[in-house]
Amino acid sequence: MAFQKLYTANATVTGEGRKGTGKTDDGRLSVDLSVPKGVGGDDGPGTNPEQLFAIGYAACFHGALKKGAAQNKTKVEGSTIDSEVTLGKDEALDLVVALTVTLPGLSQQEADELVAAAHQVCPYSRATRGNIRVDLVAKTA
Repeated sequence: MAFQKLYTANATVTGEGRKGTGKTDDGRLSVDLSVPKGVGGDDGPGTNPEQLFAIGYAACFHGALKKGAAQNKTKVEGSTIDSEVTLGKDEALDLVVALTVTLPGLSQQEADELVAAAHQVCPYSRATRGNIRVDLVAKTA
């Protein structure tokens, strides 16, 4: 099956990279970027690539989780995804992601199965698989 485009996001960053501005071509998102102190910046008022990635990954994962739950006829009301993206250095700069998925009202086994299934189909999970460490935790309360 050939790749079929469903949606393309377009964004432009100007300025000094991590100290610049970013905006989408449709005007829905416009952000100032600041460098966190942990990587030598002034921790200014803007956001940073790690925060944007954390939100994007969590939103995508939550969508995959909810779709899988609906297919299994499992209710996941009140579910949340807490996403932590860490920029660190070993031999080079690398990212590590931790997703904590809270699924109230489910057994631990149901929660673990849903999280594992979402990790297989989420586009962010598929894109990062084998490239960065992604730690998953399923919680039921």
